[in-house]
Amino acid sequence: MLAGVSSDYYIRLEQGRDQHPSPQVLDALARALQLDDAATAHLHQLATPPARRRRKTPPPEKVPAGILELIASWNQSPAYVFGRYMDILAANALATALVPLYAKGENLVRAVFLDPRVPDIYGNWEDVTMSAVASLRVRVGPDVDDPRLNELVGELSVRSERFRQLWARHDVPSNRGGAARIDHPLVGPLELSSEKLPLPDTDRQTLVVLHAAPGSPSATALALLATTTVQDGEREPTSNIFS
Repeated sequence: MLAGVSSDYYIRLEQGRDQHPSPQVLDALARALQLDDAATAHLHQLATPPARRRRKTPPPEKVPAGILELIASWNQSPAYVFGRYMDILAANALATALVPLYAKGENLVRAVFLDPRVPDIYGNWEDVTMSAVASLRVRVGPDVDDPRLNELVGELSVRSERFRQLWARHDVPSNRGGAARIDHPLVGPLELSSEKLPLPDTDRQTLVVLHAAPGSPSATALALLATTTVQDGEREPTSNIFS
C-alpha cells in the first residue's frame, strides 16, 4: 500500500490505464512522494487537463502599459517581464546592461542553452538551466500539444543534450525568487537576488526584479553600472550576442 493507494491501482496510474484519479488520491500520492506545495499543485494540474477544443492562435503578448512605465522609471533596479513561453516582453535599460539576453524579443530558455557565452555570464549556470526548464514546464502545464511549445522543445532537444536531460526530469520550480551570480565585464561579479511577481490579468506574464543586499560590494557594482547606463542613455544594445 502507498499512502492508502493499493499497489495495483498505483501500477494502473503509471501505465495510464486510469487517467482520472480523484483529488484525494493525488493528495495521498503527493504525501507519499514528499512533494512540496508547488509540485503538488503541478500534479493536480497535470491530472486535470483542459477539455480539447479547436486551437486558436493566441493573441500577441502585450505587457500592460502601467508595468512598462513602472520598470522604465526604475534606473537603480534591473527589471524585465517574460511571457508564457519565456520570451522577454519588456526590459528596462539597466536589465539589458546587466545581461544582454534581458532584451525584448529574446527567449530566455533558448539563450540559456544555445549561446556558448552564457555560462561565462552566470556563475551558477547549471542552476539557471534547471530553473529555466522547470519554469517553462510548469507554465505550459498539461497543454503539451501547443505548437509553439513543441517547436521550442524540439529545437532545444536536438541542439542541447543538457536540455533533453532536464526536460525528461519533470522538475517543478519553487514559487519563490532566487539568486543569481553574474560576472559583468565592466563592474565585475555580482551576487543578486531576484523577485518573481506574476502579473494579474495577463496570460502567465511574470515581472522579475533583481536587487543586491544593501551595502554589499554587489550593491556598489550595480550602482556603478546604473550610473554608466544613465550616462549613456536608455539605448538599444549596439549588438545582440545572443542571436
